[in-house]
Amino acid sequence: MIDVTGGLDVHDVERLHMLVGDWQVIADLAFADLVLWLPTSDGDFVAVAHCRPTTGSTVHLEDIVGRRVAEGRRPLLARTMADGEIRRPGEPRWTGSFAVRDELVPVVRDGRPVAVLSREANIGTARTPSRLEINYVEAADAMCAMIARGEYPQSSAPTGSRRGAPRVGDGFLRLDADGVVLYASPNGMSCFHRLGVLGGLTGTSLAEAVTALIEDHAPVDETMAVVIMGRAAWRTEIESRGVNLSLRAIPITDRGERRGSIILVRDVSEVRRRERELVTKDATIREIHHRVKNNLQTVSALLRLQARRSGSEEIKAALGEATRRVATIALVHETLSQTIDEVVDFDEVFGRALRLAADVAAREGSVRTVVDGTFGEVAAQDATALAVVLTELVTNAVEHGLAARGGTVSVHAERSGTELTVRVHDDGGGLPEGTTMTGLGTQIVQTLVQGELDGAIDWHNDPDGGTEVLLRARLAEQR
Repeated sequence: MIDVTGGLDVHDVERLHMLVGDWQVIADLAFADLVLWLPTSDGDFVAVAHCRPTTGSTVHLEDIVGRRVAEGRRPLLARTMADGEIRRPGEPRWTGSFAVRDELVPVVRDGRPVAVLSREANIGTARTPSRLEINYVEAADAMCAMIARGEYPQSSAPTGSRRGAPRVGDGFLRLDADGVVLYASPNGMSCFHRLGVLGGLTGTSLAEAVTALIEDHAPVDETMAVVIMGRAAWRTEIESRGVNLSLRAIPITDRGERRGSIILVRDVSEVRRRERELVTKDATIREIHHRVKNNLQTVSALLRLQARRSGSEEIKAALGEATRRVATIALVHETLSQTIDEVVDFDEVFGRALRLAADVAAREGSVRTVVDGTFGEVAAQDATALAVVLTELVTNAVEHGLAARGGTVSVHAERSGTELTVRVHDDGGGLPEGTTMTGLGTQIVQTLVQGELDGAIDWHNDPDGGTEVLLRARLAEQR
């Protein structure tokens, strides 16, 4: 096993993680592969990370992570680690298919080199670089120099990913220390033109050009000022007249003194529009569930009122059962109204429904309920049917087995992917000989299990006493 971390402390490793997490921008600006080399205990170097450019052709067609450095390049990496200086070999390296221009950059933390970053560009055929390419490469040179001085990545740089974060090809600007635009790529200019900037940006203050476009009373990100001035390594977003631009600033420093900055920009108007549509749809769905829940509670209240006015005990019992079933369905919709996902935590839903069913069904004796196992998250299309089925089973167990004498109803759930097995057991007197399950509650359960849950159900007496119901269901896959 190769020891590549023996000389690194926790802070060194964290520094390297930060670099690897944010070095795609350097690879794109440099039109080059980046390879991170760590020294080994036997004096060699091994590649521990590799990044390919999205703006140009790669040097390494195959992954080189885990490989040792070529024998001829080892002394150069060793000297770079020893003196902490950037090395640019004068002659390109020939791979047999194309020429590669190398640059070795020491990765410094607290004044001490901890690794070597090789910048390897496929120079291909000779040609005059464009103005865009020149500005890209100059920016990459400045960032590599910051790595060699221990100034990049900046400790204040954002670590979390924000949807719509810009990349080099989306739009690129170079600013001087005063925030004046030195260069803007064609894509970068297009982004600001869509925002409302007229004419060119070169030679103008980016902050002044953007501030003039911000609408009165429009919400403004508090980090916007320092980002568009290039003073902080952060991200912000500008919105004006329906256009959203995502900006990221990378300050260029030299021994702590700010020399300028790089601004990456991306038009995320369509991304934000779709996000707003999703938020609206989610809010609409939650509101629908909320209204359905309210309507069901109204129906439940009307049924209770009707039951109290009825003079027939049989009618009262039937209306009471209907009230309970409606309340169970309302409980599912109440849960759905509180989440943006069309799934419910069924353990929570069933816990509340179980207490309600047992309390209502028990007329004289004290009934205890026990639940073990887990149901997990259940899709909305199955949650209502499953809740009604289990509530019916528990109610039947209490009414027909335990209502007069009391006892225990236990529910055991086993979940494996979409397969759900539930056992409902009571310690009552069991099913009388020759009993046929033909009641309304039983018919409702069988219809829902077979039609909605794609499953099967069976009632039988437990040899140790009481009745057991075995339910097997195949739940819908969650998206």
